[in-house]
Amino acid sequence: MLSHTAEYALRTVLFIAERGDSEPVSVDEIAAALRIPRNYLSKTLHRLAHEGVLLSSRGKGGGFRLAVPPERLRLLQVVELFDRIGAGRQCLLGRPVCSDQRACEAHARWKDVAGQLAAFFHETTVADLLGESRRPIAVRG
Repeated sequence: MLSHTAEYALRTVLFIAERGDSEPVSVDEIAAALRIPRNYLSKTLHRLAHEGVLLSSRGKGGGFRLAVPPERLRLLQVVELFDRIGAGRQCLLGRPVCSDQRACEAHARWKDVAGQLAAFFHETTVADLLGESRRPIAVRG
């Protein structure tokens, strides 16, 4: 359902979230752990940073960390940078014109499924997918 880029972005954000705020995570570490080509991953990470999902730091000890707490970061904020989810979605059969008024054969059934999919990405946060045992511990100051 997701493009490779959107899937890689989501997996990467979850990987970084699992690490918590202790230290930035390097491109090399993410690429090796998730088996994503480094150059491809680098472009994806920079887009996520440019759009405010991640923070990046350069130099020795540099890397990426979340810019938004996992409990406030919705999956849609990550995925929509690379794929169209929900409103404005493309026809499942690839028809150039497909709407409630000019529906393809799959439109009615796909509309319901696409709505559920959009709701999942909109309602689910990164923290929801971390699970209790892997959520970063909140530091109170």
